[in-house]
Formats: sequence, C-alpha cells, structure tokens
Amino acid sequence: MHAPSSSSLGADGDAARIAAHPGVQRFPSRDLTLFIHKKFLSDAQCAELIARIEANRRPSTIADDNGDGYFRTSETCDLDPLDPFIASIDRAIAEYAGIDPMYGEPLQGQRYAVGQEFKAHTDYFEPDGQDFQRYCSVAGNRTWTLMIYLNEPQAGGATRFTKVGKTIQPESGKLLAWDNRRPDGALNPATIHHGMKVRSGVKHVITKWYRERPWV
Repeated sequence: MHAPSSSSLGADGDAARIAAHPGVQRFPSRDLTLFIHKKFLSDAQCAELIARIEANRRPSTIADDNGDGYFRTSETCDLDPLDPFIASIDRAIAEYAGIDPMYGEPLQGQRYAVGQEFKAHTDYFEPDGQDFQRYCSVAGNRTWTLMIYLNEPQAGGATRFTKVGKTIQPESGKLLAWDNRRPDGALNPATIHHGMKVRSGVKHVITKWYRERPWV
C-alpha cells in the first residue's frame, strides 16, 4: 500500500500528486482525469476487506430511482470507520489523493456475484435529480472517486468507461481514481462507467467518494 509521508491534505483531490506516485498510470484523455495503480493494496489487506464485506453485506441501493430493478444488483457493506484496520486503509487513500479525510464519505465495500452488475452511471448526483437535496444539501456533490478491486473473478466484472472507450479488468489490489468533474469544475458526463456483469466467480471492491464540503 502506498501512503506518502506527511504533507498537508486539502479539500480537493490533487491530480499532480496522484500522477507523481511511482507506478501510477494516467489514462491519456482530454475528456477524463483517470488514474490506474496496480497493487495499491496487498493480497492480505484485500483478504481482510473481503472477509468484512462478506460478514456485513446488504442489497445495494441507488439514488434517483429510474424504475429499472436490475440497474444495480450488487450487495454493499458499510465498513466501520472505528475499526483500526479500516481506518488505516481510509487514511492511505486520503494521503494518496491528497484529500483531507473530513471530505470523505464512509468507506464502502461492494460484492458482485454471477450475473450482478451496476449499469452505466455517474457517481455524482444530478442537480435536477429527485434525490439531489436529500444527498447533497449538506456536503455537496461528489468530487473524486477512488475504487480498489479486491480480487479477480474467474470471468467478467470489468469496469468500462463507456464514453471514452476504456475497459479496465479487475486485479487484486488495483486502484482506480477519477475526478467526477471537468477542469472548470463542471460535472463531467465522460465519467459514466459500467460495472459489467460477473460471468464466473465473485467480485469484491471497495469505493471511497469525496465531497465538496466536509462530511458530517
């Protein structure tokens, strides 16, 4: 796990900081700020996270229900921020992105069994959506997403950024980081991505979302 030594953390992600990490890859696109970093977490860390997800999973939900009961069919686990192990992972992610932890939502885990998926979506909340006030009135919209694959299913389970034509295969410990906005701060529809169906095996990931204002 890569956690840079002390430096001040800010209210927003630092693309230059992320790009400077040894081994990180930046997806070459003018439309999307996306980084890929293999082996951010060790196999042992991934195994511990999977065990916690398996013990406390529940059906996943979505904001702005679109009437499609099969839009998001995974299971979710709310990881305990008071668990010292979870807290250490959370801090490492914050250090990596350069974001003060106070701007982060609680870390979540997701589990996808055979046939389960999360159809193409963006992580930010649409300002004209029916649930915008409910989810964004205090902490504002989502800014950065950091997602880490915890294992490799036997088949399927890739993440496809549909508008830029980039498909990323799950690998244990691999981190994805992307800015949900354009450089001018506007929400970026090019972040739309599809958690594709698992064809064989089970996929586990953890996801960390950051907000415009402190999470309270």
